Amino acid sequence: MGVKGKLTASIEVNCGGHLIHDHFYTKSHLIPNITPCKILSFEFLKGETIKVGSVVSWKYNDDGQDKIIKHVIEAIDPESKSITWKVIGGDVLELYDSFTVITSSDQHRTTWTFLYEKKTEETPEPVVLLGFLIDLTKDIESHLLE
Repeated sequence: MGVKGKLTASIEVNCGGHLIHDHFYTKSHLIPNITPCKILSFEFLKGETIKVGSVVSWKYNDDGQDKIIKHVIEAIDPESKSITWKVIGGDVLELYDSFTVITSSDQHRTTWTFLYEKKTEETPEPVVLLGFLIDLTKDIESHLLE
């Protein structure tokens, strides 16, 4: 059994966290247009909207390398403006036996939480991926403030 971990980052957003949540909840398909250098594509593999049971695929660029991540939506809480995305395929699972991403927002902040199990003790913490999502949040915020 690998080493389990939890990593959380919260970022203040001037546009309002509810607007960031709205982009991931109802406008995910537009995110590649906002950050075309980071998010190359978004696709529904099962379902047509972000709802529990939907399966989505993101193609993204991580430090010059194109990567893929596939999620199933495990939970959505409209009151806390949170979405739980369980990774079911893609590059992330080369390093981790399990990986779940939880995004939540309030009036002034967006928070990203990773719950994961590393394949080995030598596997790095997913700090780079967390930084990627913080930068993505900033890009969406800049778009919303234009």
